[in-house]
Amino acid sequence: MTSEGRPGLTYRAAGVDVDAKARLLDRLGAAVTSTHSPAVALGAGAFAGAIGLPAGTGFLVATTDGVGTKALLARRWGRDAVVGADVVAHAANDLVCSGGRPLAFLDYVAMARLDAAVVATLVEAMAEACGAVGAVLLGGETAEMPDVYTGDAYDVVGTMIGVAPPDGLITGATVRPGDRIVGLASTGLHTNGYSLARRVVDQAGIDPDAPDPRLGTTAADALLQPHRCYAPAMLSLLERVRVAAIAHITGGGLPSNLARVLPEGCRGRLAGVWPRPPVFDWLQRVGGIADDEMRQTFNLGVGMALIVRRRDEATVLEHFARAALAAFPIGEVVEGPRGVDGP
Repeated sequence: MTSEGRPGLTYRAAGVDVDAKARLLDRLGAAVTSTHSPAVALGAGAFAGAIGLPAGTGFLVATTDGVGTKALLARRWGRDAVVGADVVAHAANDLVCSGGRPLAFLDYVAMARLDAAVVATLVEAMAEACGAVGAVLLGGETAEMPDVYTGDAYDVVGTMIGVAPPDGLITGATVRPGDRIVGLASTGLHTNGYSLARRVVDQAGIDPDAPDPRLGTTAADALLQPHRCYAPAMLSLLERVRVAAIAHITGGGLPSNLARVLPEGCRGRLAGVWPRPPVFDWLQRVGGIADDEMRQTFNLGVGMALIVRRRDEATVLEHFARAALAAFPIGEVVEGPRGVDGP
């Protein structure tokens, strides 16, 4: 309910049921793990999977994801390049959560009818983003699928492959009570929550190109901010500090993604406030979205969270300050059932 007592917009009503997805993933777990060999080091539930390489030389790490319905807004507003960059950033961020260093990227672009200009824009943006994270654009697939896709809509998915050193795989197993949680600033929605955000835009009749003083920019600029890529700064940190766990804050918001990297007996306790891009308060006011719905759907200003030893917190904050990437303490790990409380 909103503060006025009215039912607010929800992600489920906009067409996305995160609880149903969680139940489906639980159901699929047995099928996935039935294929695993003893070489599998990280599997279902992790941000990236990992399998040991021969003779203890390290781990092959891989992840696949897309940009979701952000692509619909980008297409509608003629900003396709952000989608190409975002799919690489999202994949690189997932990979680094396990300590993986990007090596190669493969893409999948599908639409009803081939639009050469759009595909070129997407792939050129992917290539530039791959260069920024040190990955080669190894290949991909462009699929023309009338009736599966309609109008000028398209879908973009990417797979990132990388390696982690023998002693550098991050699993969350070493997290313990007393550890500190550090958040890294997001640019905005990144690539999650767009089914709800689009519903807000459509119901409110938003002009995407009109300057809005509440945003300090236009709705199009605020909603289509690029998904920040944390991989280069994170990888350089891992050369200095042993990080216990890393969570990429994607679908499900901060609580559910942070819970994914906690071992049993450890509970995240979020506290305090952190900088929040104005797009989140704007969406909540315009859409009449309840606080709990905002927390479950959006990253609310934290695009990645790290769990580190208390003694390393100052070093971590100083590292990201030198990298010109805003970082801030957002909580701690306490003893308790696996999960996350607050803020």
